[in-house]
Amino acid sequence: MSTVSYYTAEGLKKLKDELEQLKSVERPRASQAIAEARDKGDLSENAEYDAAKEAQGMLEMRIAKMEEVYSNARLIDESQLDLSKALVLSNVKIKNKANGMEMKYTLVAESEADLKSGKISVSSPIGRGLLGKKVGEIAEISVPNGKLNFEILEISRD
Repeated sequence: MSTVSYYTAEGLKKLKDELEQLKSVERPRASQAIAEARDKGDLSENAEYDAAKEAQGMLEMRIAKMEEVYSNARLIDESQLDLSKALVLSNVKIKNKANGMEMKYTLVAESEADLKSGKISVSSPIGRGLLGKKVGEIAEISVPNGKLNFEILEISRD
């Protein structure tokens, strides 16, 4: 069963570029490696040939998976998003009620998550807890060592 994934324009372009790289560069490289190994003689005792064939099989599986993801990808129309609550592509400023620490995250699709740049997945525990919340509401989020309470301070789109 295939699931629809939502992407920003940047994320969708990145996915397409990676798929093109696999098809136009990696696939010919794998074929070349098989040809070179085949030229080395007896295939029944040729470990290099077996390794090249296995690598090609893994590459083809990866390409097929990415093609499925790309075919089910949908571009998010940012102009249609509701600014009153936290949704995908929302910039959410939150305050940890326990220690007063403030953080700002952008909620993104799982494939675009990058904690270093402040992008968290909507399917992560914090992302799920923030979805649908409005400014002033408290998001109670279950984490491995208990529950965290975050107050929603601000929701914006940049």
